[in-house]
Amino acid sequence: MPQYFLPGMPKALGYPRAATPGILISAARTYRHRTAVVDGEEQLSYQELHDNAKATAATLRAAGIGRDSVVGLHLPNGLHFLTAYYGALLTGAAVTLVNPLLPKRSLVRQLRGIGVDAVITHPAHMSTIVAAETELALSLVIVVPDSWAAKADDDQLRRAAELTRRAPYRSLADVLAEPAPDFIPTVPDADQVAHYAFTGGTTGESKAVRVLHKNLIANITQMTAWRLNSIVKRNVDGVLCLEPIEQLGPPYVQSGRSSALQVSPLFHAQGLTNMGMFVLGGITIVLSGRFSPESFVELAKRWGVVYCSGNPPMYLALAAHCAKTGETMPSIRMAVSGAAPLDSTAVDRIGKAMPNAVIGEGYGLTEATCMVCSTPFQRGSDPKVGSVGVPVPDTEVEIRALDGKTILQDGEEGELWVRGPQVTDGYSNAAEQTAAQFVDGWLCTGDIASRSPDGYVRIHDRAKDMLIYKGYNVYPRELEGIAAAHPGVAQVAVVGRAFGDAGEVPVAFVVLRAGAALSSDALIDWVADQVLPYQKIREVHFVDELPTSAAGKILKTDLRSRLDDQGLTLC
Repeated sequence: MPQYFLPGMPKALGYPRAATPGILISAARTYRHRTAVVDGEEQLSYQELHDNAKATAATLRAAGIGRDSVVGLHLPNGLHFLTAYYGALLTGAAVTLVNPLLPKRSLVRQLRGIGVDAVITHPAHMSTIVAAETELALSLVIVVPDSWAAKADDDQLRRAAELTRRAPYRSLADVLAEPAPDFIPTVPDADQVAHYAFTGGTTGESKAVRVLHKNLIANITQMTAWRLNSIVKRNVDGVLCLEPIEQLGPPYVQSGRSSALQVSPLFHAQGLTNMGMFVLGGITIVLSGRFSPESFVELAKRWGVVYCSGNPPMYLALAAHCAKTGETMPSIRMAVSGAAPLDSTAVDRIGKAMPNAVIGEGYGLTEATCMVCSTPFQRGSDPKVGSVGVPVPDTEVEIRALDGKTILQDGEEGELWVRGPQVTDGYSNAAEQTAAQFVDGWLCTGDIASRSPDGYVRIHDRAKDMLIYKGYNVYPRELEGIAAAHPGVAQVAVVGRAFGDAGEVPVAFVVLRAGAALSSDALIDWVADQVLPYQKIREVHFVDELPTSAAGKILKTDLRSRLDDQGLTLC
């Protein structure tokens, strides 16, 4: 299958052999006094961010954290997320990024599964770490201050102050009061793990992806070419720097000048990889805090935001708000959407709120670090509404039949396979799953897609019946495992049903055990106690049996049609 190349884009990019901490080291030298992070009224310059990361690294190293260690980042978006991230990496350790809302059981499973030695957490979320203290046996827990974007209440702050008076807890404020100008970073090798990124949700179905430094540097380099029209190189001093791709013309987002509004969580692949591009390009990262259309519009205007990313529910909420108030955000030139498709009507509505923006989509997955395909955002390019764009540089895609071997023609639907330098090292402690999905340098995404003759990729279905609710991935199989553990449940199948602009919500069909007495509300509560709020089952319908094929496979298409036929409404 022929590959598509954006006119003017190099067919192959150079990828400097570097490790992720080099991005911050280079940014501190190139953009020393430029604002790196904005959180309410608080700001950090790139030099201050670098100094804070070094102080954090020195404290971690004194606790024994180094090249063979893993540091858990248990943080919401806030002023010191980048301090924690780069501070951990400057020790030579790997990091793992976990959702701070995870229940204790899931948190312990993830952190213990990859051998986390230290954790950096936040006062609003540290109670889960405290509850798991004996099970995790951590050498150090650093607690960051709260901020406008990541607030804690008075009781949480009081509890944090009490805990940081005893080992293994330390306050980041105290750590930063002890600068470490002479600290010498441990530079990891490009083939080492940069971070363990978890797929899925909160049960045993989730897998830790081994993202190597070379994978992350490659994907950031691809993003930099695609978004900033620049190539990543080393200058004569060995510092990473950007060189414009002249034939593409001036980018909408300009290194050392533009600002970006960060809404998506930095512990997700999209947020994390975007952050690397921003730092490398000297972009000012404006943190939004908990999303609200009012706050988003105010920050976009105040900081002259040029770049933003999010999901359709976020953008549609902004469009509705601006339609009501008459406000617009003319400074935004690039609006990137992911997680669910945008149709032409949605793009038109969003365009009225962002009249100067190119609105496009991207496609990626954790197993490929982040970005695989994207709308071209160069001046004069065609966004092709309804597609996820074309493969980024040095990325090949194939549409294959379900046998995994037969390559299909343009326009035919099949499984999407990907090959490129951003494809990761596989799953940690899961050799069989790695061998099944990572084959001869290719990654089987599991997503059903097609490709047009001009190279644009469309995603037709999501792998393994995954649902998306308000931009979050929800995995029915995981919910089925939790529900099936209830003593009153014999069989369960979870499917999605449309829920307006929010996407889909999980609905369970349940066969009860003989003699069991179980209400819908009781089962909903049982599952809700073990998952994040956006993952909870919204409806339960009791049936005598689940429809199956001749091979015994549950026919979820049949279940979805029952929802449509019955016209059920959400509880």
